[in-house]
This record gives sequence, C-alpha cells and structure tokens, in this order.
Amino acid sequence: MNGIIISIDPVIFRLGHFELRWYSLAIILAVVAAVLIIAHRAKGKGIATEHIYSLALWVVLGGIVGARLFHVIDQWEYYARNPLQIMQLQQGGLAIWGALAGGGLVLLLSARSKRLPLGRLVDAVAPGLLVAQIIGRFGCIINGDAYGGITSLPWAFIYLNPASSIPDRLFGVPTHPYPVYEMLWNAAVLLVVLQLERRFKKDGLVFLSYLSLYSLGRFILTFVRQENIILWGLQQAQLVALVILMASAAAFVYLSRREGSKLTAGSQA
Repeated sequence: MNGIIISIDPVIFRLGHFELRWYSLAIILAVVAAVLIIAHRAKGKGIATEHIYSLALWVVLGGIVGARLFHVIDQWEYYARNPLQIMQLQQGGLAIWGALAGGGLVLLLSARSKRLPLGRLVDAVAPGLLVAQIIGRFGCIINGDAYGGITSLPWAFIYLNPASSIPDRLFGVPTHPYPVYEMLWNAAVLLVVLQLERRFKKDGLVFLSYLSLYSLGRFILTFVRQENIILWGLQQAQLVALVILMASAAAFVYLSRREGSKLTAGSQA
C-alpha cells in the first residue's frame, strides 16, 4: 500500500474536559501570523497598527462564524442528525469561503465606521490571509477533515489513527493529500501577489488578484475533494469559487480600466 502514513493523534493533550488539538493550534497560529503581517503591511500603507489590532478580534469572530456556517450548510444532513456537533469547532469543519465572507463583512462595516481606506486595507490583508491559509492547512493534514479522493499516487495520505476525521470508507485507504495541494497553490499565489503589488498603482487590485487566483485554484483542486455535489456536478466550494472568480475578475477589469482612463485624461489635459 503506497502512500504517506498519517497516524498522529489529532489531540495534543487532554486535561479533564479540555483538549488541545493540532487543528486548533494551527488555527491559532494562523490567526496570529495573519494579524501581525497585516498590521505590518497596513503601517506601510499609512494605516495605523492600532486600527488593525482593534479590528482583529471582531473580524476573526466574524470569520469563524461564517466559516462554521458554510460548513454546516454544506454538511447539513449530518448536522441535522447531530445538532450538538455544530459547536464542536475544535474537531475541524471551518470553510474558508465562509471565513472570507464573515470576516470580510465585518471588515467592510468596520472600515466604513472608522473611515479607513478600504482599497489599501484589503491590499494589506491579502498576503496575510494567504499565509494564514497555508498554516491552517497543516492542522487539516493531521485532522483528516479536508480529504481527497482515492488515488494510487506515491504521495497519497493514508490515515490510520481512529480519532482522525477521515470517513470510515476512506480509513486506511490512500487518498489525495488535498491540504498539501492547496498549500502549494496558496504559496504560488502569495509569490505572484507580492510581485504584482510592485506594479499596481490602484488600491484594491492586489486583493482582487488574490481572490481571482485563489478562486481559480480552489475550483480546479476541489475536483479531487470528497464533498457533497450541489449543482452541475460541482461541490459547494466550486460553485462559490466560480461566483467569486467572475465577480473579482470583473471588478479587477473595471478598476484597471477606470485607472487607465484617468491616466489618459490626465495626459490629455
């Protein structure tokens, strides 16, 4: 049986009713890294770090609520039978699209109330989000909650710890290491976004590039995932990715043309 054995216990330690999981630790580290990176980048864009730190808690809470909501909706048949499991966040089940939606909504409302420059703010956020997504997927590797389909590839993951979140039908079976695929894609997107940032002069284009590139990768990579089919043979994450890809690409073209028309008008004047 070819593949990489994942037999690590998802729980690092237990103390009474409290348990610390690798998944929870990865999420905590991801959030801390994102906040520090965003605060540093925001300062370079003329946004005080105090604003970032004051927004961080509410944006993170909004992201967690949105991430869990998207996951529960996607797996509604299971949670309808096990409603008490909805609040068991430490066991995994946080959808990235939901995190972006929930956290993004809170960020938008907070930015407007504090009169912060939204374009510069989200441009500062994009690389921090990518780093957080990469770190967070380390937790998914051990947890087994972001599993791929069956494969005979030598780098397949084989989950052998009974406490992992891998379904019984895939326990001990070589599966695509989906978290690794997404980590590699996100790392590539991070490098591209940082390069594009040097060329873009219009605020917001960096963030729209991040959304477009991540959506493209998520749509393609999700074909190896094992989730519920929603419509047209596509999973929830793929349908959301298509919508976000079209919307962000359209917004990117609009802002780019708008900036180009301003430069043209300025040169003619």
